Amino acid sequence: MRDVAIAKNRARRDASTAGKVAGQRSNVRKAPARQAARKALRRSAARFHGRRALAALLALPVGLLGVVSTWLGRKLGIRALIHPGRRLFRRITATARAQREDRDTAINDVKDQAEAAADEEAAKDVTGGLGDRVQRPAVPVPDQSTTTSSSEGEHVSGFQFEEHAAEMEQAAQSYDPESAMEILAMVESLPAAITSVANVMKTLAERSDSEFPLEKEVADGFNDIFGALMSAVAVAEDMGPLFRQAHEQDIARHEDPRNGPEAEKGWNV
Repeated sequence: MRDVAIAKNRARRDASTAGKVAGQRSNVRKAPARQAARKALRRSAARFHGRRALAALLALPVGLLGVVSTWLGRKLGIRALIHPGRRLFRRITATARAQREDRDTAINDVKDQAEAAADEEAAKDVTGGLGDRVQRPAVPVPDQSTTTSSSEGEHVSGFQFEEHAAEMEQAAQSYDPESAMEILAMVESLPAAITSVANVMKTLAERSDSEFPLEKEVADGFNDIFGALMSAVAVAEDMGPLFRQAHEQDIARHEDPRNGPEAEKGWNV
């Protein structure tokens, strides 16, 4: 009974872990399609707001004429003369909103198709790009490696991931940017940096599966880390637009200073 209970708990735990890993892998597969959809939706929203601004500009002179035409329309009972500027603005805005809804629907349809295609491709490769099991020779292979004397010391291959990571951590702790624009550049380079770290895990997964004398579970572990880091890349890609939106006025002073950088310094506190 104890063994049965332990087996059930392990099966339940393994199923939960498998579900989490499958969800992370699904997010990684769908991340490019979702990123493209977000960018397209932002462009669609910007286009809609541009149309609204244009409608306001066109409706302004008509609205000024409406000060007189509205009075005449009420006197003569002609509804077309009442608030012509407001009518024009609403008509153009309604058309722009309908076009935006059509664009957004098309964008979401393309995203759904891309996600479905990614799921179909993943279903064809159930191993996640890794082999079902490691390859072993049919007969034992004699050791052909050359031994080194104790005086030579331990051989180091040169890839020490923990040292590079520690250097990055120390650099972050001592980071002293000269300006906030330097921080913006760092934030906008985060996706590429995290992608490089993720590619390290991807390379280790592929080489563990094909070159290193390791079991498949180890390669799967590296592959899971790769998927988790790629999920972080999707979050990092939103940091740049978020930074620019939160500090829009501050960034404008640097990228588009009024009468030049020296004149803009007059507002420094």
